[in-house]
Amino acid sequence: MVELRDVCKSFPHPSPKPGQDPIFRALDHVSLEIQGGEFLTLLGPSGCGKTTALRMISGLDTPTTGQVFIDGSDVTGLPPYRRNVNQVFQSYALFPHLTVGDNIEFGLEMQKVEASERKRRMLEALDLVSLSGLEARKPDQLSGGQRQRVALARALVCRPKVLLLDEPLSALDAKLRQNMQIELKNLQTKLGITFVFVTHDQEEALVMSDRIALMNKGKIEQLGTVDDLYYKPKTHFVATFIGETNLFPCPVSNRNNDFVTVKLGGRHDLRLPAANVIPQAREVLVSIRPEKIQLQHKPFSGENCFTASVQEEIFKGPSDSLILALEPNGEGQVRLHSLVPNFGTDQQVIHRGDKVSVKIHPDDVVVVEEKTA
Repeated sequence: MVELRDVCKSFPHPSPKPGQDPIFRALDHVSLEIQGGEFLTLLGPSGCGKTTALRMISGLDTPTTGQVFIDGSDVTGLPPYRRNVNQVFQSYALFPHLTVGDNIEFGLEMQKVEASERKRRMLEALDLVSLSGLEARKPDQLSGGQRQRVALARALVCRPKVLLLDEPLSALDAKLRQNMQIELKNLQTKLGITFVFVTHDQEEALVMSDRIALMNKGKIEQLGTVDDLYYKPKTHFVATFIGETNLFPCPVSNRNNDFVTVKLGGRHDLRLPAANVIPQAREVLVSIRPEKIQLQHKPFSGENCFTASVQEEIFKGPSDSLILALEPNGEGQVRLHSLVPNFGTDQQVIHRGDKVSVKIHPDDVVVVEEKTA
């Protein structure tokens, strides 16, 4: 439904520093295909190029080089009103002097849709976003969540092939934002429209997306499903941006057909599948998610088992965050971050100061970087 083909967007630096590239590349040779009916999120930190990519699709900006396709047609040089896309902005951008109904009908009026059809589709759109009966109100008579729904209805009423959403939930409070995340995903599933969503909030992306394009410095760092990015990060940046993780550079100490043994923190043997490490690797950077670290008081048996002391215990509501120090203690001590479920104060079994046994399954050790020399 949407394709960015080797798209670049460059701007001259207003005052480049000595030795600095005089050209700033907001998008640096970005290629991306978005399927029809997909909920794809452009995720990344501020300045990574995600909003610029959205503007390329909408037609609010044009590429320096490269092409944009929508539904198989090259729209690179077309203005926004000829692209059959619509956009929901962070600021809602509602007309304060118009009623809710008139705001929603505005786009249809520009398309010269007759009045009776405009009203019918306006009421249908209001029902779709659960605002039936509010068509006579003005925007300043609505809550933030209701105004966001009006902006969404105004975008949907024109029946675009692609709906673009530029951080539309960022102005809402945390609880309302969570509710709107679920409503947006349910609405997209019901309508089957292609949604392209921009956010810097990883939780939003994980909750709603079919796929995520994680961007960094004008490039797509990794594109994949939620599970791909969370459990199979391909770079240091992806591993640290999506969720929490433990990262360790580990020299390779041994290899056979099935397993590679590395030195966790240079001190502890850690085994992982040989298929996950290239034969030439001399050192690997591994990622271990905190919730994948198994803990208990009695000793574990098998591989990747360690003894540790609990140095810190942080209450996080549904879970406890534990900082573990692997024994032996001393110089070069290895510290792990672990998450354990919190079932209530009367059921907490691991506390600060406890000695515990640690087990890490080989499949839960993910290699994100490899060095060959």
